[in-house]
Amino acid sequence: MASGLLVIERILRDRDSIWRQIGEERDLGRLIRDMLVSSALALACYGAVLGSFSDTALLQAPISAIKLPLLFLVTLAICLPTLYLFNLVFGARLQVKQALALVMVAITVMSMLAFAFAPISLFFLITANEYSFYKLLNVAILTLAAIVGLRFLTAGMASLNSHNEARDKARAEAAKAAALAERAAQEAAQESERKAIESAEKALDKPAEEKGGETGGLVPVDGPPAPVGGAPVPVAGAPMPVVGPPVPVGGVPGTALVPAGAVATMAPPAPNGRPAEGLRMFQEEWGSPAPPEKQASMGLLYVWILLFGFVGTQLAWTLRPFFGDPDRDFALFRRIDGNFYVDIVKTLGDLF
Repeated sequence: MASGLLVIERILRDRDSIWRQIGEERDLGRLIRDMLVSSALALACYGAVLGSFSDTALLQAPISAIKLPLLFLVTLAICLPTLYLFNLVFGARLQVKQALALVMVAITVMSMLAFAFAPISLFFLITANEYSFYKLLNVAILTLAAIVGLRFLTAGMASLNSHNEARDKARAEAAKAAALAERAAQEAAQESERKAIESAEKALDKPAEEKGGETGGLVPVDGPPAPVGGAPVPVAGAPMPVVGPPVPVGGVPGTALVPAGAVATMAPPAPNGRPAEGLRMFQEEWGSPAPPEKQASMGLLYVWILLFGFVGTQLAWTLRPFFGDPDRDFALFRRIDGNFYVDIVKTLGDLF
């Protein structure tokens, strides 16, 4: 597995293996750690470029290098429980680590794209030293990076749903095959027991017929035959009395034991040549396989993305300044008034 900054290359070149790893929950701790380190470093570098615009760049650049990674990670911490709980409420079984890994993939892509745009931002910082233009340029860069990163998030969730559906289908087919095999074994055991009982009945009936022929025949008497020596006489076609310790009926493990002296009976076998009927009877007796898990809702994911965007923009407004207004003194934070969207409209007005 790639580590550190190289994880972005794996995401871009072999994203299918990333989705499979998240779906199978293999070594997610290391994957999340690598993405966290790489995205934090990339955002720190881009934040330092943003803070270089101010006249107090020596103070603003390191502060912005800390604020920008903090912006993305705090937004993730605020919104991740909502994504996880939404999936639980609607019946999906998305694990916490899986949700965190999917969102971290999106943030890693965002951060690397922003880092790739850092030379362009630095170029316009040197050649077009205009505060309003520079601020709008970098807002556009971060918006584009966020759109691309969130597309990775939706693609990852769709791939995870496909992986889970294929796994559930394979489990259902395996359960069906096991049910049919178990039912076939039961039917074979019952058929063998039935043939053994028929053979025993014929063997008991044959001496009685021979004796009747030697004495000129016996007159049939209505009613059950009298017991001989205290034991009932078996009659052809009648149930066999069981003498001795309890034994399983049909030789099938898990069936009820028949006490000594009781009459053994057999359930009729399922119709031959009808495996679907055998499966239905087996499921009624032993229970159906577990239903497949519900998949994460893509519509719900789009709602969460909108929520993530609103939280992120408001948090960015709270943590400002990132650029450093040349008409104001250096400050670690500005007073909270207005909002991000009103400020963008005002900046457009100042620019044009």
